[in-house]
Amino acid sequence: MNVYDKAHELTKALKESDEAKELKAALQAARNDPDAKRMMEDFREKQSGLQQKMMAGEQPSPEEMEMMNKLYEVVTLNPLLQRSFDAERRFSVVFDDVTRIVTESLREIME
Repeated sequence: MNVYDKAHELTKALKESDEAKELKAALQAARNDPDAKRMMEDFREKQSGLQQKMMAGEQPSPEEMEMMNKLYEVVTLNPLLQRSFDAERRFSVVFDDVTRIVTESLREIME
């Protein structure tokens, strides 16, 4: 058994999952709509800025967090973006579950 082949099989299974297919379709639909695309890019840019701040060890201010929450509420009023965020959340659950399963299964090696 080749571990790398199995990793590629797992990747293929993830890509072929219903969650991945829905995510890809939802993102494509959002990108094809100029307003949704602009809103998504603006949201992602602001989200990335906050994530970089947190990775640098800084805590976002309550005002920044409130601004992001309000922006998320506005952005998700767009049905294409709501669909994208929902699909992203569902795929993330699957991906996190797979990661957890692999990590927990290999924990005994380190113990």
